[in-house]
Amino acid sequence: MKTALTFLLALAGAFAADRPNIVFLLADDLGWANVGFHGAKHQTPNIDRLAREGVELERYYVYPVCSPTRAGLMTGRSSMRTGVIYSVVRPWERGGLPLDEHLLPETLRANGYETAMAGKWHLGHSRAAQLPNARGFDHYYGHVNGAIDYYTHQREGGIDWQRDGKTVIEEGYSTELFASEAQRLIRSRNKAKPLFLYVAFNAPHAPLQAPAALIDKYAYISDPRQRTYAAMVDALDTAIGKILATLEAEGLTRNTLVLFHSDNGGPLQQGAVNTPLRAGKATTFEGGIRVPTVVRWPAQVQGGRKVAQVITNLDIFPTLCSAAGIKPGATKPLDGRDMWPAIVKGENRRREDLFFAVDGRLAVRHKQWKLVRDGGQDYLFRIEEDPNEQNDLAAQNPEVAKDLAARIEAWQKLHPENGIRPSNRPPDGWKGPRQWAEAAR
Repeated sequence: MKTALTFLLALAGAFAADRPNIVFLLADDLGWANVGFHGAKHQTPNIDRLAREGVELERYYVYPVCSPTRAGLMTGRSSMRTGVIYSVVRPWERGGLPLDEHLLPETLRANGYETAMAGKWHLGHSRAAQLPNARGFDHYYGHVNGAIDYYTHQREGGIDWQRDGKTVIEEGYSTELFASEAQRLIRSRNKAKPLFLYVAFNAPHAPLQAPAALIDKYAYISDPRQRTYAAMVDALDTAIGKILATLEAEGLTRNTLVLFHSDNGGPLQQGAVNTPLRAGKATTFEGGIRVPTVVRWPAQVQGGRKVAQVITNLDIFPTLCSAAGIKPGATKPLDGRDMWPAIVKGENRRREDLFFAVDGRLAVRHKQWKLVRDGGQDYLFRIEEDPNEQNDLAAQNPEVAKDLAARIEAWQKLHPENGIRPSNRPPDGWKGPRQWAEAAR
């Protein structure tokens, strides 16, 4: 019996060793036109290299703000179901991604992966059970709130910077520190296992902070917000370049699947550029939910292509599992679909209705139509013909608009009673902890 068990464990280990490493690079608030391959005024040579060597997903959708997108990525389930949809997880919020949800790193770890995360979590922080180390990650380094000071690593007057549940006091620009941690994790990985490394940068999310030399580099950009934002994206690109170089130095490039995208559209008021897409972050127009996205895996995916298939953040869980040759371990039904055939073979299939929401703003994409409910008004577009949403057809097609509005309202009924609600002000008397890591118990 012992011999048989030893054989099975060895066999499982052999299968795991053949699986690709997965490096998931998530930008924060990156605009559609803030990458070189979409015409940025600033430099992103490393991200551009990924696009050149990999596959660009031209119609990749996320939710309009941070936490909902991250919840969908981790679970493969609609954030309306999990209750993380209308708002981000605020510092004073005790809730987060429900603990009975099964996450992507849990499936990967159960199938032989070493799992590591560096970066922004933003899916719950008040209890240790909500943090990455309790949700499938072997290693975690980063911050749990949505925004921190890039240099002091503070939020609400306290240090939000940790490694595996313990506060770390150190100096440094967060973008550069995340790159260094990712490099360390790659070099020190368990070489008997494939690696899943999730690097969730907080750049270029507010506050607008960047090294002075990089800001000076873009002195030709007259708008001071756009200038600093460009410098932050430059730093992000450099960080990504260091991670890619480390993969190369370790001989891992060929059999590593690299996924890169932003968590939502760029915030125009912070200097982001989403041209030609309409609007930006915190809206359900295309500029808020359609983001630059690239997949590179030299051993399996022919690069230098563009994929027109509509793909969403909910598809990432089942798609990465499919690429790795494993099955999602979730017991609850997934809303995302396996889009690996579309990425590898360019297959195009009609999608079911796709829904998007943030506080007071909603949308549904149904066949050739997209309805946007914004500021109490409904806009209707033939989205394939009018991807930049210039021609509102609601008045000419009232029955279509009515049908799509009813679909949105039916979707909203999935929201659980204890789901997160918008809360832009802390409760009276609330104060942030001095150390966020130790406050989570």
